[in-house]
Amino acid sequence: MSENLDELFDFPCPFPIKAMGHNLAGFAELVLEIVARHCAGQAPLKVEQRPSSNGKYISITVTITAHNRAQLDAIYQALTDETRVLMAL
Repeated sequence: MSENLDELFDFPCPFPIKAMGHNLAGFAELVLEIVARHCAGQAPLKVEQRPSSNGKYISITVTITAHNRAQLDAIYQALTDETRVLMAL
């Protein structure tokens, strides 16, 4: 992430986080649980699921209220550390 992320965003702000993985039962719940660990009990503003054209993969987009760069860094680190998450954007 950019060194000046705090300058690019006016925190707190809505921020979409996308995670992609195999379209298996429980993947959406896994992503939501990882994100929730870093959101201090706040419910997501929006959750979207989108399967790939062949149905093999799924993307989960969770829009949260981001409070600072450290929070976003922690979420992305937790998602990339999870082996079932193939990519996080």
